[in-house]
Amino acid sequence: MSGAPVVTCTGLTKNFGQVTAVQDVTFTVSPGRIVGLLGRNGAGKTTTLRMLLGLTAATAGRATVFGHHYAELPHAAHRIGVSMDGIGTLPGLSGRRDLRIWARMLGLPAHRADEVLEQVGLGDRADHKANGYSTGMKQRHALASALLADPELLILDEPANGLDPDGIRWLRTFLRSLAEEGRTVLISSHLLAEVEQTVDDVVVIQRSLRYSGSLHDLTCGGEIRLEDRFFELVDVATTEESAHA
Repeated sequence: MSGAPVVTCTGLTKNFGQVTAVQDVTFTVSPGRIVGLLGRNGAGKTTTLRMLLGLTAATAGRATVFGHHYAELPHAAHRIGVSMDGIGTLPGLSGRRDLRIWARMLGLPAHRADEVLEQVGLGDRADHKANGYSTGMKQRHALASALLADPELLILDEPANGLDPDGIRWLRTFLRSLAEEGRTVLISSHLLAEVEQTVDDVVVIQRSLRYSGSLHDLTCGGEIRLEDRFFELVDVATTEESAHA
């Protein structure tokens, strides 16, 4: 699918005091693609997503969605659905009640909450307390929340955490169906084997950018495992960082 990039990060850098969490990261996300943002724990994945969403101010560089900073994008909460730590359910509410409150805040009809709960397979648990959900159910509920406004772009931070094998398989098929509808999905993950079966494109960071491009090119059309290529890239990055320490 052609068109202007949905996400553009240019020279994105974030320092926390004397510690550089993200350094000079540049990549784009094209429409209708599923893109995996990969890196070790502490590599800067979540920080990058937070800068993209305006939750953390960049030290340098620029991050835009649909050509705008998130805070300046008209109807941003309708165009972009987000699932990440820090965006949780309201205490003591059922899954349905929680989503109906969010729907009202977004100016959406109450029945939209029921629709997305069915989409993610929680229709029969909609009236259970959300804080009593299993980890996998909480992930499905977070995805339902991200889908409320029928967004063009989904940004999902570790969406497969806590899902059982059936849930992971369901998520893979579900995300592919969203991309086939023309939506764009940006996911951070450390589950390399699953990412390899899910994404079109890959962005690898280890504080700085190590790779940005198609999964096909990175793995030579599947001849090389994503896991092997990933460790080649991040191990080089770690060696370079140690040499400059």
